[in-house]
Amino acid sequence: MKNYTITVKTLEGLESVLSEEIRQIGGININIGNRAVFFEGDLAMVYRANYRLRTALRVFRQIDTFRFNNVDDFYLKCLRMKWESLMNLNQTFSIQSTVFHSDIFKNSMFASLKVKDAIADRFRQRFGSRPDVDTQAPDIIFNVHISNDQATISLDSSGESLHKRGYRQVQGDAPLSEVLAAGMILMTGWDGSTDFLDPMCGSGTLPIEAALIARNIPPGKYRKTYSFMSWKDYDSDLFEKIKQEPENREFTGKIYASDILNKNILASQSNARSARVYNLIQFEKGNFADLNLPLNNATLIMNPPYGERLVLPDLESLYTMIGERLKHQYTSNQAWILSSSANLIHRIGLKPSLKVDLLNGSIECTYQKYELFEGKRIDRVVKKRLM
Repeated sequence: MKNYTITVKTLEGLESVLSEEIRQIGGININIGNRAVFFEGDLAMVYRANYRLRTALRVFRQIDTFRFNNVDDFYLKCLRMKWESLMNLNQTFSIQSTVFHSDIFKNSMFASLKVKDAIADRFRQRFGSRPDVDTQAPDIIFNVHISNDQATISLDSSGESLHKRGYRQVQGDAPLSEVLAAGMILMTGWDGSTDFLDPMCGSGTLPIEAALIARNIPPGKYRKTYSFMSWKDYDSDLFEKIKQEPENREFTGKIYASDILNKNILASQSNARSARVYNLIQFEKGNFADLNLPLNNATLIMNPPYGERLVLPDLESLYTMIGERLKHQYTSNQAWILSSSANLIHRIGLKPSLKVDLLNGSIECTYQKYELFEGKRIDRVVKKRLM
């Protein structure tokens, strides 16, 4: 089966996590870019990437790449491409373009227009008619990436962003993207062999993604459509074979999800039922200040409010409380906290062992890891040296 150059888009800060995911599903010649990972694989790998990659937003299969001298040269090279091998006359299409550092194309809309003209002209020359453009629900989506004088044209195999897993029934007030939640969990190294806690679960994205990871359930399991299903070379038998690949594994740990608001617990439960993981998560309404769980060697992940999309009074006291609870109630575990506020996260009062920059939507955040031990850090260092 022919190999293609495949580009997978992701969120800023998750490139290394995605790269490891691609390695695990069999991708070769993997290279990390900015908000993207590039690799090689066959048509089965295009399907598998859409179905199995938890930190992927979109998967592109490269059609062609070329250099051009001016707009006319770009148009003529597009005109020579065999668009009729990629789509039929009765199919609709759209073009999404990005332009970087180009003196020839000042904006992406003009680049899209020239590709559209080339497609229309080639079909008219060969068939006397042309396929229609549909920007809302196209059958075929072409992606055009221009950097300086280099153009790369690809097929978007995903369609809707892959963060739309198909299980979310209820939106929270400030929900995490499913892709960001999965990336945050994978970054911790948690694989379901220990317990997991999200004490501020909102609409449940973190515990649900944790449950999918724990049981090795593909993130695309409940999604009904992908753009590659409209391709001329779509192989439904091949995709069915990929969906039948071994997945579920045993999970003996516990996943805890709590929240102070009853509406959030109800939303989390509804979404967990939709994802078929309700029985894997223990839900509890309550304040983290009062939560008392027998955790040991567990992973805690928190996305507390930080005054951006969800404004609450006295956030400083909230973060101080989080730090106190981690120090006194959750020793012998590790905690990870996402926040955009350096002032608020300083109130935790613990020294992080790792800091990672992430984007939550358009909000620049820091994701910090805390190793939670009993006693003072200096005592642990001395004790370790004496052993």
